Amino acid sequence: LNHAEQALHNSLPPFSPYVPASLLPSIALILLASTFVLAFYFSTLPKDTFPLRETAVASLASVLGGFGVVALFCSAGVNV
Repeated sequence: LNHAEQALHNSLPPFSPYVPASLLPSIALILLASTFVLAFYFSTLPKDTFPLRETAVASLASVLGGFGVVALFCSAGVNV
Protein backbone atom coordinates (compact mmCIF):
# COMPACT_ATOMS: atom_id res chain seq x y z
CA LEU A 1 0.00 0.00 0.00
CA ASN A 2 1.19 3.46 -0.71
CA HIS A 3 1.02 6.27 1.84
CA ALA A 4 -2.35 7.71 0.64
CA GLU A 5 -4.06 4.31 0.67
CA GLN A 6 -2.69 3.53 4.11
CA ALA A 7 -3.92 6.88 5.46
CA LEU A 8 -7.38 6.23 3.96
CA HIS A 9 -7.44 2.74 5.45
CA ASN A 10 -6.52 4.05 8.90
CA SER A 11 -9.20 6.77 8.75
CA LEU A 12 -12.09 4.39 7.98
CA PRO A 13 -14.36 3.32 10.86
CA PRO A 14 -14.09 -0.32 12.02
CA PHE A 15 -16.52 -2.87 10.59
CA SER A 16 -19.73 -3.32 12.54
CA PRO A 17 -22.23 -5.98 11.39
CA TYR A 18 -25.94 -5.28 10.96
CA VAL A 19 -26.81 -8.31 13.08
CA PRO A 20 -24.99 -8.63 16.43
CA ALA A 21 -22.86 -11.77 16.64
CA SER A 22 -24.54 -12.71 19.93
CA LEU A 23 -27.86 -13.22 18.09
CA LEU A 24 -26.47 -15.59 15.46
CA PRO A 25 -26.95 -18.85 17.42
CA SER A 26 -30.60 -17.98 18.09
CA ILE A 27 -31.19 -16.99 14.48
CA ALA A 28 -29.57 -20.23 13.29
CA LEU A 29 -31.72 -22.30 15.65
CA ILE A 30 -34.95 -20.61 14.56
CA LEU A 31 -34.17 -20.85 10.83
CA LEU A 32 -33.01 -24.47 10.95
CA ALA A 33 -35.92 -25.55 13.15
CA SER A 34 -38.29 -23.88 10.68
CA THR A 35 -36.57 -25.75 7.87
CA PHE A 36 -37.13 -29.10 9.59
CA VAL A 37 -40.78 -28.26 10.34
CA LEU A 38 -41.39 -27.28 6.72
CA ALA A 39 -39.60 -30.41 5.50
CA PHE A 40 -41.92 -32.53 7.66
CA TYR A 41 -44.94 -30.59 6.36
CA PHE A 42 -43.72 -31.04 2.78
CA SER A 43 -43.37 -34.79 3.26
CA THR A 44 -46.97 -35.07 4.50
CA LEU A 45 -48.61 -32.98 1.74
CA PRO A 46 -50.93 -34.84 -0.61
CA LYS A 47 -49.52 -35.09 -4.12
CA ASP A 48 -51.34 -32.61 -6.36
CA THR A 49 -51.49 -32.63 -10.14
CA PHE A 50 -50.32 -29.00 -10.10
CA PRO A 51 -47.63 -28.88 -7.38
CA LEU A 52 -47.63 -25.14 -6.67
CA ARG A 53 -48.01 -25.54 -2.92
CA GLU A 54 -45.31 -28.23 -2.82
CA THR A 55 -42.92 -26.00 -4.75
CA ALA A 56 -43.59 -23.02 -2.49
CA VAL A 57 -43.06 -25.01 0.73
CA ALA A 58 -39.89 -26.67 -0.58
CA SER A 59 -38.48 -23.35 -1.83
CA LEU A 60 -39.16 -21.62 1.48
CA ALA A 61 -37.56 -24.50 3.40
CA SER A 62 -34.52 -24.35 1.12
CA VAL A 63 -34.07 -20.60 1.60
CA LEU A 64 -34.50 -20.83 5.38
CA GLY A 65 -32.06 -23.73 5.51
CA GLY A 66 -29.48 -21.83 3.48
CA PHE A 67 -29.60 -18.77 5.69
CA GLY A 68 -29.70 -20.97 8.79
CA VAL A 69 -26.51 -22.79 7.80
CA VAL A 70 -24.75 -19.49 7.10
CA ALA A 71 -25.85 -18.13 10.50
CA LEU A 72 -24.65 -21.34 12.16
CA PHE A 73 -21.26 -21.14 10.44
CA CYS A 74 -20.85 -17.49 11.42
CA SER A 75 -21.80 -18.21 15.03
CA ALA A 76 -19.10 -20.93 15.10
CA GLY A 77 -16.51 -18.44 13.85
CA VAL A 78 -16.42 -19.53 10.22
CA ASN A 79 -17.20 -16.18 8.61
CA VAL A 80 -18.62 -16.81 5.17
